[in-house]
Amino acid sequence: MRFGDASYAAEELVAELGAAFLCADLGIANEPRPDHAAYVAVWLEILGVVPKTIFTAAREATLAVDHLNEAAQRTETGMT
Repeated sequence: MRFGDASYAAEELVAELGAAFLCADLGIANEPRPDHAAYVAVWLEILGVVPKTIFTAAREATLAVDHLNEAAQRTETGMT
């Protein structure tokens, strides 16, 4: 995987969406900035703007955030 290729773009899109979802889950105020939208747009452009792409990335980001939330819950309750 190299910077700028489709695999890298897909991972970056998942990471960017995951960060946004995690902030929302934690109630962290995230001040929208124009460069955030531009960043996501670049990764979508590299991926060919297939409509399904954003949904696939959002699903993967949701799974990652769910995993983090579950791990945090286990830590809070003393379960590992």
